[in-house]
Amino acid sequence: MKKLKSIFLTVLGTMITGFGVGSFLTPNKIVSGGASGLSTILFHTLQIPPGVSFFAINILFLLMGLRVLGKEFILKTLLGATLLSIFVQMFSMLPVYVENLLLATVFGGVLYGVGIGLSFAAGASTGGTDILGRIVQAKFSHLPIGKILLALDGVIIATSWVVFSDLELILYGIITLFISSFSIDYIISKLNVSRLVFVITDCGEEIANKLVSTSPRGVTLIDVLGAYTNTPKQMLFCALKESEAETFQKKVLEIDETAFIVFSESQRIKGNGFYLYK
Repeated sequence: MKKLKSIFLTVLGTMITGFGVGSFLTPNKIVSGGASGLSTILFHTLQIPPGVSFFAINILFLLMGLRVLGKEFILKTLLGATLLSIFVQMFSMLPVYVENLLLATVFGGVLYGVGIGLSFAAGASTGGTDILGRIVQAKFSHLPIGKILLALDGVIIATSWVVFSDLELILYGIITLFISSFSIDYIISKLNVSRLVFVITDCGEEIANKLVSTSPRGVTLIDVLGAYTNTPKQMLFCALKESEAETFQKKVLEIDETAFIVFSESQRIKGNGFYLYK
């Protein structure tokens, strides 16, 4: 089941990214860095199909990094880059949007970031400057990968300035880079959001038994003391997926209608039954 979910997210993510690049960014000469930026430059200067150049660039980068990149990373990158190349080429052959540069920048950046975020969540890599970043970091391990990628994307954006001689396109490319980066972080953080639940009740053991027997989640039972009434109580502590919160509350209230329930948002949970996307 987990493997099928990973495959689904990889396909969905690369398709959304391909739509953003092929339908919004490439046809409008918007270069925000990465292999997609290079393929955009090659498309408008040498008329090389964007999907073809995107795949060729990633193969070249992988060959450059054979000695420093692990086998697992190379295989994941080949899968992600191949799928993305297909989708970029497919969407670039369909009707594209060239009416308004600002709208193309915003929608292209959001689609690119959301798609890459979903791909990252599935454990896939779409290659591009991520490969070069790992190669550079292997030689200069003291450099943070984030700064390396920012520098590489900056070089690609500067190259588009030389090629297209259009400052406005450069500015739109920088805006796209910020929008896509924010979108990636947003998707990853949302996938990691879970719920922490605290339940104060007189029926702790009964509720715990029902929850454990009817859900995949474990429950921690703690004896507590109500400071206001000085009455012994029991507290249940449980970590849940966002979608499980409503059902959890219903099960608790079926046994104890007076239970005091507190839901709290958690940005990261690592452990049995939870996967940390990054």
